[in-house]
Amino acid sequence: METFADYILSEHSWIRKMEIMHYLKKKTGVFFDKSVIFKTYLAKLFLENSDLGLDENIVLTACLLCSCKKTNGPQDLNKIKSYAKDGAQYLSELGFSDRFCKICEEVNRYSGSTPREKESDVLELVDQFGAMLLDRPERIAFKPDEALVLLEYRNLKDKNNIYLNQFKDFVNEMQEVLI
Repeated sequence: METFADYILSEHSWIRKMEIMHYLKKKTGVFFDKSVIFKTYLAKLFLENSDLGLDENIVLTACLLCSCKKTNGPQDLNKIKSYAKDGAQYLSELGFSDRFCKICEEVNRYSGSTPREKESDVLELVDQFGAMLLDRPERIAFKPDEALVLLEYRNLKDKNNIYLNQFKDFVNEMQEVLI
């Protein structure tokens, strides 16, 4: 019998994957909103414009699912620290491999999982950078250059993200195209 994991991973159209996520949200209440779509598109652009040698299907599927146990609205610090780990456990129940669940869990550094999967570093970059580009109830969106500085010198200070330099180059190139 096919699992949900088999079903969504066998779909290679990222647009179709988003439709699947829409129906999963309606059926189960997983977290899926415009911010997830935006971050997934950012990941897609980064992968298409960089030579990272990663499986785009795995990264985009993980990007769509890694926040599945996040909640809308204010959260306490414990929930913020545990949503990725809770999500990874949920994804395991849906038939995803241990490696895929680890990639999703490592979207943030709260689980302390080491060594990190390469795909997790991409998720971390697009999750944090993408979030800074969006308005929040407590603040307006940052400009891309401001978000890059915060990403590098605050969020990832003293942390090794193997794709940070390629991501910075990608963002700077995209800004040049748009200006």
